[in-house]
Amino acid sequence: MASFNRDLIAGLRARFEEATVKCSERCLYQSAKWAAELASSLSQQLDNDVDTDDDSPMPDAQRPLSVVGSQNADPEEARLETLESHKYLLAKAYFDCREFERCAAVFLPPGAPGAALTGMSPNTQVSSPSTSSKGKSKIKPPPRESPGGVPTLNGKPLSQKALFLALYAKYMAGEKKKEEANEMILGPADKGSTVNAELVGISKTLDVYLNNLDQGKASGGWLEYLYGIVLAKSKNEGEAKRWLIRSVHLYPCNWGTWMELNDLISGTQELYQILPELPRDVMSLFFSLHCNQMLYQNSEQVWKQLSDLENIFPDSLFLKTQKALLLYHGKDFEEAEIAFSSILQEDPYRIDALDHYSNILYVMRNRPKLAFVAQLATTIDKFRPETCCVVGNYYSLKSEHEKAVQYFRRALMLDRNFLSAWTLMGHEYVEMKNTHAAIESYRRAVDVNRKDYRAWYGLGQTYEILEMHLYALFYFQRASSLRPLDSTMWNAVGACYDKIGRPAQSIKAYKRALVAGTYYDTTSSFNSTSTTGGTPDPYMVAETLHNIALMYEKLGDIEEAASYMEMTLAQEEGQEADESEEEARASAIGVTNTTSRARMWLARWEFARGGMKRAMDLANELCQDGVEIEEAKALIRDVRARMDNEII
Repeated sequence: MASFNRDLIAGLRARFEEATVKCSERCLYQSAKWAAELASSLSQQLDNDVDTDDDSPMPDAQRPLSVVGSQNADPEEARLETLESHKYLLAKAYFDCREFERCAAVFLPPGAPGAALTGMSPNTQVSSPSTSSKGKSKIKPPPRESPGGVPTLNGKPLSQKALFLALYAKYMAGEKKKEEANEMILGPADKGSTVNAELVGISKTLDVYLNNLDQGKASGGWLEYLYGIVLAKSKNEGEAKRWLIRSVHLYPCNWGTWMELNDLISGTQELYQILPELPRDVMSLFFSLHCNQMLYQNSEQVWKQLSDLENIFPDSLFLKTQKALLLYHGKDFEEAEIAFSSILQEDPYRIDALDHYSNILYVMRNRPKLAFVAQLATTIDKFRPETCCVVGNYYSLKSEHEKAVQYFRRALMLDRNFLSAWTLMGHEYVEMKNTHAAIESYRRAVDVNRKDYRAWYGLGQTYEILEMHLYALFYFQRASSLRPLDSTMWNAVGACYDKIGRPAQSIKAYKRALVAGTYYDTTSSFNSTSTTGGTPDPYMVAETLHNIALMYEKLGDIEEAASYMEMTLAQEEGQEADESEEEARASAIGVTNTTSRARMWLARWEFARGGMKRAMDLANELCQDGVEIEEAKALIRDVRARMDNEII
């Protein structure tokens, strides 16, 4: 490793080690875990190059960061943190024991929580407490605050670190109460509308504090992150984005901020609009890759981003998981399965994204391996929502749909915002013919993540079962907007247009399906960065061509319909005339029900326009194929009768 590269990697490792400590201090454990895994993956590179002699000096860039506590660069904040360190350790201990309100009470006086959480500005006038005729106060006076409107402890201003922990504990206390107030999953009283009662108070405090912060005073970005979460929960997404972007500029290494920002992005256009506003940092590259993966993008640019990050973090399990998910979304199930299997071998105790691995094994019908993964996950931690989804998929593959629903419900009891459980439970209810529960499950999945095309597509399928085709069309269109290069989505849109009597729009959708089918190659590897020019599924191509022909027939354009029927028939021998013999053989589908229907249509069309010889040949081929034999024989009799009459 070159000296420059070694110094660069050592600097990155120091940054992520510092992020691990800072996130852990603030009880952001998922962000701390993410940063620690990246730092550990970089350590594997540096350990191979560091001199192992005990007497050799260690460069400053490679010195490990103390895990006791981080140092604040702002001297005033550092002084405040030192003064309240004993209180902070007590509050953090309460937080770790999930005593959230007790944690918040260490820094925010419990006697008057409303006043303590409103953070008055310097110009706020406090009305004197009302008194009774006996002169006794009815209302306690609000707690003292600093001149800047910051909540105080014993008349002294709090550090930003202490204020963050206290307000974050309040937020978590509200989330805990919200979960306790929730009814049974999909029960009669479960409307999914319970809100966090602490949001308003936290929002007021942060609004006053951040807007009254001295211009020259540095902010660490943590309070901005919390304010962004509160605004997002309050459905104020525009302001939430603004504060989250401000947070990543102030402190880029908090992965939680990037994840919250990702949840607010609904499409690729919105992502590309926001990218120029982000800091020029390696974290922006991680964010862009993750967002594109969540938006089911498989462009060359996405694979290049992954390649660039793998050059820096070759041992990162996070990047390996992102690659596996890109392969999965690209329908390269075999390569995705290999990628997930290697991750599991490298770290058999890692349960993150294991629900996606079980989806792949389900699609591949690999029941033995799915059983192994389910048993492994249950042994490690059976109370993780990912584990419950893996077991649910296993029972679904065994067609035990009631048991599958039971495990998906268990996953949602552990985490009501776990997207995979809502979507998979919707699939199970469809199998059980419980359309009402399926629709509600899919709707909850969409509420959790508007970018989940599977939930939109599931809603379309369910309404199609109910023969509510306009509703189904709306949801299929939403799914196709999220997966514009997926032919399945466009075929569903085309079928809905057909059922509501709009064949012209149906033709456009089916042609989009033909174009989209060339972008995904379900048989080749995605190791290269190119995702275009793949071989489309010939069976789906034949079905789509046949549907286009039928739409032209409804429009009365019989010549165009006949040309598409001929193209459908050509799929038996191969897709393109200029292909090599081997390629043509690979794309040939042989005789299918679809091509036999096209052959029968062409035979009748030839008979109607007087092409008796071609009609006879096509009818004889149908008899040999063994499909629609009776209709073919009847057509042969009609052709012979017509030919006999012409001879006479």
